[in-house]
Amino acid sequence: MAAVLFGTALMTASSYVSVPMFPVPMTMQTLAVTLIGALYGWRLGAITIAVWLMQGALGLPVFSNGTGGIARLAGPTAGYLFAFPVAAMLTGWLAERGWTGDRVIRAFTSMLMGNALCLLIGGAWLAGMIGIEKAFWAGVAPFVLGAIVKSALG
Repeated sequence: MAAVLFGTALMTASSYVSVPMFPVPMTMQTLAVTLIGALYGWRLGAITIAVWLMQGALGLPVFSNGTGGIARLAGPTAGYLFAFPVAAMLTGWLAERGWTGDRVIRAFTSMLMGNALCLLIGGAWLAGMIGIEKAFWAGVAPFVLGAIVKSALG
């Protein structure tokens, strides 16, 4: 229980570190997601992110820029939010198989895969709203460099 509370607090804090971009703000959330997965394992990592999503759905200000509410789970950023527990599962699963710690290349690759999964799922959701090309240029391409940097930090 304490680990889940710490993880949701980390997710919330990472949501407040934001670089405004349209239509999706760039936050440190994916760094927190991949770290939670890697540190907690795939099960507890996914549960932690799911609890954080529930907190946000209930209206707590845990999403980017201090927002919350069920509407955030239907808007243009929802795909990224729904990708988070899946990314935590992926990085957690890889961590449980040795893709962390002193294995720097594997750890980086694991984090990059988690970040890429968030961009893929989030971009696909966004494409359903604004089209594939616009979604790529607005919701994927601007975040690739950030994903690489956050993967290196993880």
